[in-house]
Amino acid sequence: MPRTSDQDDAPVNPSPERPFAAIMAVRLARRDVMRGLLGGAVGAALPGRSALASGVSSLTFVETAPGVRPDHAVAEGYSAKVLIRWGDPILPDAPAFDPARQTAAAQAGQFGTNNDFLVFLPLPFGSTGSDHGLLWLNHEYPQAHMMFPGLGDRTSQDQVTREQVDIEMRAVGGSLVEIRRQAGDWTVVRGPLNRRITAETPIRIAGPAAGHPRMRTGYDPTGTQARGTLANCAGGTTPWGTVLTAEENFDFTFMGPATTGPEAANHARIGLKGNYRQGWGRFHDRFDLAKEPHEPNRFGWIVEIDPRDPASVPVKRTALGRFKHEGADTTLSADGRVVLYSGDDQSNEYLYRFVTRDRFNPADRAANRDLLDHGTLSVARFLDDGTLVWERLVFGEGPLTPANGFQSQADVVIETRRAADLLKATPMDRPEDVETNKVNGKVYVALSNNRERTQPDKANPRPRNTYGHILELTAPSMDGRPDHGADRFAWDIFLLAGDPGNAEHQARYGGPVSASGWLACPDNVAFDGQGRIWIATDQGGVQQRLGIGDGVWAADTEGPGRAIPRRFFRAPTGAEVCGPAFTPDSRTFFLAVQHPAGDDRGASFDTPTTRWPDFQDGTPPRSAVVVITKNDGGVIGG
Repeated sequence: MPRTSDQDDAPVNPSPERPFAAIMAVRLARRDVMRGLLGGAVGAALPGRSALASGVSSLTFVETAPGVRPDHAVAEGYSAKVLIRWGDPILPDAPAFDPARQTAAAQAGQFGTNNDFLVFLPLPFGSTGSDHGLLWLNHEYPQAHMMFPGLGDRTSQDQVTREQVDIEMRAVGGSLVEIRRQAGDWTVVRGPLNRRITAETPIRIAGPAAGHPRMRTGYDPTGTQARGTLANCAGGTTPWGTVLTAEENFDFTFMGPATTGPEAANHARIGLKGNYRQGWGRFHDRFDLAKEPHEPNRFGWIVEIDPRDPASVPVKRTALGRFKHEGADTTLSADGRVVLYSGDDQSNEYLYRFVTRDRFNPADRAANRDLLDHGTLSVARFLDDGTLVWERLVFGEGPLTPANGFQSQADVVIETRRAADLLKATPMDRPEDVETNKVNGKVYVALSNNRERTQPDKANPRPRNTYGHILELTAPSMDGRPDHGADRFAWDIFLLAGDPGNAEHQARYGGPVSASGWLACPDNVAFDGQGRIWIATDQGGVQQRLGIGDGVWAADTEGPGRAIPRRFFRAPTGAEVCGPAFTPDSRTFFLAVQHPAGDDRGASFDTPTTRWPDFQDGTPPRSAVVVITKNDGGVIGG
């Protein structure tokens, strides 16, 4: 989610543990990568690379030019077409989008706004086809001033009407959309599997927090039936073919003064301050902290959705912990258990992992239905020597006892952040997407930035991590396979983002990068069939100052082109790019372009800085999915 100011991402973590920036500085110093600074648009190389290496990349495309412009751009030889955008009908009886006559009933059957994470699910289910499938899209949050006329710039939460609020509540959540490629073109199909999940959809609560008194509300006195999903940022899929959507910055939805009752410390640690962005609590009591102090406990989870059954009830899997989830990437341990990685997307928060108790059964889909309700949640502690230790967040172990306010595992998962504090986890620089590279078996963590000042010293070249970085985690090998369930990993730095031509940025790549090749604020990542990393960025409100715009970069993860990014796609002004995803054959590349114009100061429905993608008077900018193919039908990237 974009941060329009540093205050939007102000840390709420009281942990005295050394932040990752300090640990990273020691690691860099020990590896002696401060030597050999290169001139021009080139930065020092990272460990294992010659700073003077030319870096021959496996990527063959000509880079797009930097800049901030009203339209998008893609590398020469490729086509980027809008597939679906906010308001497009996806259910059979949904009307066409009319920005002047929006209704909640219409929005409930139309594609939602601010699409983030996306995934392509081949049809028929279980196949590896690349011409027919379902797209799942997260819809992270509404921006009333970009959705409705007459609200001005970012001051709309106290001006929105009841009908506008109800539209917003049906514009978030997620969309499941059937798509098909025919004669080389992708089109949307209003098929029977299409579905909208919104802030009003009934959702079952499962796992250790289900039914706990702290989960009960006036709407749901049992604590087992939530109402909707919010702030859906990144996500993932399971080995049995379900979708996982991650609830992130739900705190902006709740209004009212900070709680003074039993949930006060819990609310403060999760960041609930009553500084709401949506005026929902003016019309719906459940979003008013004074009236429903337990309602926030029902958000901040991973939600599982079965795309095969449009009538199925989504499930909040509370064993995976409650925090501002960014991502829900799954893989398998060496012994066949399911491993899930997720970051907590706020400055100075943590990286988490969950390992199921039971093994995945590829022969029986039903047997895997509740795998994510039983297992071990842990949090990462990084050591200077390149070791990562996974600390178990289990009730009764270490400090997670009644003496510290934990009466059960339900308390541990509801207050995951506080439990992680007590385990002395390492505060990180906004952990965003976490993805496993299925080719080399390593895990890559995108850390977007941390604008909270740290104490600089000779070993710490970045007193403010304004530009972010990417970590590479390596699980130990067991029987020739990476064991993602192991207690200790190795870690290293894949790249330090920023402009290597500016000494103040202290950027580090695998070798020389072009004027278009440097990036800032990595957010989401994906891997193609060759194991190359594709990086989508989110600079928030600083992209105008940096002058490069957000977009997508690609780099090799092995060989001479390792960690040398090349710019592939440029987003329109004020937008970030999210959810990069490939078809199984790597010949189609899907991107989510979120909040065009939305990060630009002064932009609104009436005065946008771009009207992408329609460019029609009276039509506001609309978040959309872009589908990219190579003009000769080849593999994306070459």
